[in-house]
Amino acid sequence: MITFDQVTIAYDDAPGPALRDVNLTVEEGELCLVVGHTGVGKSTLLGAVNGLVPHFTGGALHGRVTVDGRDTAHHPPRELADVVGVVGQDPLDGFVTDTVEEELAYAMEQLAIPAATMRKRVEETLDLLGLADLRHRALHELSGGQQQRVAIGSVLTAHPRVLVLDEPTSALDPTAAEEVLAAVTRLVHDLGVTVLMAEHRLERVVQYADRILHLPGDGQVRIGPPADILRTSAIAPPIIELGRATDWAPLPLSIRDARRKAAPLRTRLAGHTPKPARPTPQADQALLTARKVTVAYQGVPAVREVDLTLHAGEVTALMGRNGSGKSSLLWALQGTGPRRAGAVAVVTDSGATADPHDVPAARARQLVGLVPQTPADLLYLESVKQELDQADTESATGESARAVLDRLAPGIDDATHPRDLSEGQKLALVLAIQLTAAPRVLLLDEPTRGLDYRAKDELIAVVDALAQEERTVVVSTHDVEFAARAADRVVVMAEGDIVADGLTSDVIVASPVFAPQTAKILAPLPFLTVGQVTSVLDELDAEDVQR
Repeated sequence: MITFDQVTIAYDDAPGPALRDVNLTVEEGELCLVVGHTGVGKSTLLGAVNGLVPHFTGGALHGRVTVDGRDTAHHPPRELADVVGVVGQDPLDGFVTDTVEEELAYAMEQLAIPAATMRKRVEETLDLLGLADLRHRALHELSGGQQQRVAIGSVLTAHPRVLVLDEPTSALDPTAAEEVLAAVTRLVHDLGVTVLMAEHRLERVVQYADRILHLPGDGQVRIGPPADILRTSAIAPPIIELGRATDWAPLPLSIRDARRKAAPLRTRLAGHTPKPARPTPQADQALLTARKVTVAYQGVPAVREVDLTLHAGEVTALMGRNGSGKSSLLWALQGTGPRRAGAVAVVTDSGATADPHDVPAARARQLVGLVPQTPADLLYLESVKQELDQADTESATGESARAVLDRLAPGIDDATHPRDLSEGQKLALVLAIQLTAAPRVLLLDEPTRGLDYRAKDELIAVVDALAQEERTVVVSTHDVEFAARAADRVVVMAEGDIVADGLTSDVIVASPVFAPQTAKILAPLPFLTVGQVTSVLDELDAEDVQR
């Protein structure tokens, strides 16, 4: 179905080819997972399948890419639209109509499909993806999982033979992600659709993949069964890391298979208490106190009389399904977002308190810093240097924004345009800009979206350092693996209310939906991360040697 024959793709301003001498074949009805660190060429590989590379992006393509017998070098994307359907990271960016039914019909209208056929395909797609009850709903009213299913359906109505998905679950809560992946696997097994999927959260998708395309960063592509590729890959989900640490063979890809192999491990770990993923905060000073905070949009409550206290040195994970009110709460705490009722008190350097909602914007930034879901929204100048210089003019510390950035992500060139940075670098730049205002309360809204495992490790180190400086950090996230490693405390929201609030080790395993992979595999033992397991195993091995 998809063939790359000695394919090399190079861009004019790049030091080397994004892809080099790639040979691969993806068969019909196969689900292939594309993995690799940020910037290794995953988007180039996906773009080459539907002709965006090089017809839209530019660059030079050597070799031959064929999809269903069509050479993409001679067929621009519009001539491949009936064969290849593409769904990007953010479904809202691709919507062009107002309602679900209209969006499903739009692609067929562009392909001049007869009206009777269009109606039949819309009905089939509504049933296939479980969207029948939403057919007349406005797209902006849907949850993230529903929007993603509509985006898949909008390309599926054209009956493409190939579906290209770029991080389809990156912005979704665990339940919504399962809905989307269930729909995708149904397309593969029931309709024989070929799926090429790029995804950073491998723990969600690796069990569904037939093969993995691994881009190690040298322009080459390794292809093979998931267990074989991941055994030596630098990128691996916790289930694979645990399998490596315990020498399981073959490596399990699902929780069911891992639990079957883990019985001896659970026996060995029984009676041992893991160390916390993060050291327990020593300070108990309350830096932010929110009481009865209420947020509503057009009369519809998004946050309902929430009480919340944040302490110095504490890292809090704010979790909950899409639409539960997490972002609305963060913006209300920061003071910029709407607040119908309630009060927020932030402790200032002098020991007094102030409400960010009642002070000028510059002063509010010094009280509470917020990094939105899309950090690039705060980047509007032409170079990294200009952004840093602008931040220095509003600095409340003696440290330059450049120094802060170098501490967070060293090596970023001053002349680089902010839009050309990787997602991790954009996040670091916005963090540096916000930290120059010296807020003791820092709110991060979905910071792990688009980050690979290495970038998440770097973010955890940054969050740890901020907590050690006696700041309080709140991270809104759907990433349960990140929360298990980074947070002392987990707050769960549902329909605008806080429904759970407590230690990470207590809250995160209370529901199987929010439990990390290690906890699912080793339950009922109280282990959350692979690091906790290997630490205890190392101690046990040392005791065995001493005996």
